[in-house]
Amino acid sequence: MKLYGLKNCDSCKKALKDIRSAGKDIEFIDIRDTSISIDTIQNWLDQHGDGVLVNRKSTTWRNLSNGDRQTPARILLQAHPTLIKRPIIVAGDHSFVGWNVDVKSALGIA
Repeated sequence: MKLYGLKNCDSCKKALKDIRSAGKDIEFIDIRDTSISIDTIQNWLDQHGDGVLVNRKSTTWRNLSNGDRQTPARILLQAHPTLIKRPIIVAGDHSFVGWNVDVKSALGIA
């Protein structure tokens, strides 16, 4: 499993702690420090859509110009990775956005 997020994000820290406490191995990837490929971003967009994946409540979003907000999501998310809702947890061929009861259940974590 891999968790894409930010090291200072409370949801990411909670997810990492819960997953590791459940005895599962997980690799943490900081989206600020590691460039996410356009193919990976497109895969997430195909699975979840930009309505789920793009964090339109973030400071980064609010600081974008209206023109930048019209940029295709895959390009925008690669250029501004902090716009990605987090955490993104990848397990096999599936990815999950956020850390909630549904995600925990899908990953087999109580």
